[in-house]
Amino acid sequence: MISWMQKHNKYLVWTIWIATIAFIGAGFVGWGSYNFGSSAGSVAKVGNIEIKQTKLNMVYSNLYNQYNQMLEGKLDEQKAKEMGLVKQAFSTLAMQAKILNFAKDSGIVVSDNELIKQLEQIKGFQKDGVFNKDIYNGYLKSQRLKAKDFEETLKEELILQKTLSLLETKTFPLEVDSAGTAMNVSDKILYKVLTESDVSYVSDDIKVKAFWETQKEHYMTIKEYNLSLVWTASNDINVSDEELLNYYETNSFNYTNKKGKQLSFEEAKETVNVDLKLKKTKKSAQKAYIGFKKGSLQNVETVLLPLGDKKLTSRLWKEIQEKSIGDILKPKIVGTQYVTVKINSIKKPQVMTYEQAKEEVTKVFDTQAKKEALFKLAETTLEKLKESNPIVSDFVNLSKNDNLESLNSQESLQFLQKLFTSNKEKGIISVLEKVIVYNIIEQKLISMDENQTDFVKQTVNQIKKKTFESNLLQLLDKQYPTEVYMGGLIH
Repeated sequence: MISWMQKHNKYLVWTIWIATIAFIGAGFVGWGSYNFGSSAGSVAKVGNIEIKQTKLNMVYSNLYNQYNQMLEGKLDEQKAKEMGLVKQAFSTLAMQAKILNFAKDSGIVVSDNELIKQLEQIKGFQKDGVFNKDIYNGYLKSQRLKAKDFEETLKEELILQKTLSLLETKTFPLEVDSAGTAMNVSDKILYKVLTESDVSYVSDDIKVKAFWETQKEHYMTIKEYNLSLVWTASNDINVSDEELLNYYETNSFNYTNKKGKQLSFEEAKETVNVDLKLKKTKKSAQKAYIGFKKGSLQNVETVLLPLGDKKLTSRLWKEIQEKSIGDILKPKIVGTQYVTVKINSIKKPQVMTYEQAKEEVTKVFDTQAKKEALFKLAETTLEKLKESNPIVSDFVNLSKNDNLESLNSQESLQFLQKLFTSNKEKGIISVLEKVIVYNIIEQKLISMDENQTDFVKQTVNQIKKKTFESNLLQLLDKQYPTEVYMGGLIH
């Protein structure tokens, strides 16, 4: 999923941005903030529009949460950095700014009445189906947002929707016929499915070590930190049911399930209990922090931890990386307690010895070597496909979702998608861990039914819209240049 989204990012920017309204309305899946620097000003200028750091924070956090939900909560800041989410967030904002420039020059506007109507329709701000100003203000306060900033963002989203709606056009009969013909070509194929089990392979330590010699700078030890930790527990704090209920009602938008639906008090009670106790413990944690700085505390834990160790949170590790030896970080929440951290020393990454890296290097080399051997076998098989005991399929096409022998449904679909977008009568197609050698032996054209005609129309509309979007962006790239004020935002 992640690799697909990265590959098709340019077509996802609209949905990622406009989904913000639905994302908020679904129940306020909480976000953090990404610290791009000390300045709260602009990070770039596109045409006549300044891109504020606060907006970059918001879009990054929104994007982070969408990926995190797809990965079932397994995304962390380190992985987000590797995926380039900051650059994706900025790319999204830059493209939005170009369209907003275009909208302004074209006289496309959103009235105050339209803005108010959209705001009142966001379910997360409603109580008993009616917009509730107290819930709205509570949300703004919890996210440290000003109403004018949030509403300006919402207005921009509505302008984007209006502008992009201009790209939607009806399909013409010739387009439907052409696309339908392409989708209804059926092929009968001769094919052979190959896997790594068909390859005779024995790992060679000499070759693995030679490979490591050319790649060893990629195999580094993990940075280690010597830290002093002062913990402030919250478990002993007493809270009443009345306090819990009052806290829940004030912060109810923070309590949602995985689908974004708001939890009832009983469903959220355990989490509310933890949150309220942490809130009441905050002053004690701050006192411990002051005592630690003065050197008057005795209950200090000293640990040696690799970067990213689960003893601390990913957000705390991110902050630790930005600090220097001797720095003391203010109390942060870890689980059900606060921790104050002092950085005593840092051991920088070093190139691993071959023995340290051997297991990981061997896995990488063997995987690559097996794939190369598998493709060599496929090339040999293609030359003598008829003699390799191949499978003969029935007539297959994209609309039937055929499950081919020796392939599961997902593999079959991917293979057919690649087959029907190729102009080769015979060839080799890789699908996940398998390689399929094929030869088309017969073709025929089937007619469309009424249900399929509707599907073809939808497909044509999507293709046209994406094409128009791509062409519009190319035009706007030239018309509204981008000036970036800080590093790390573009490739």
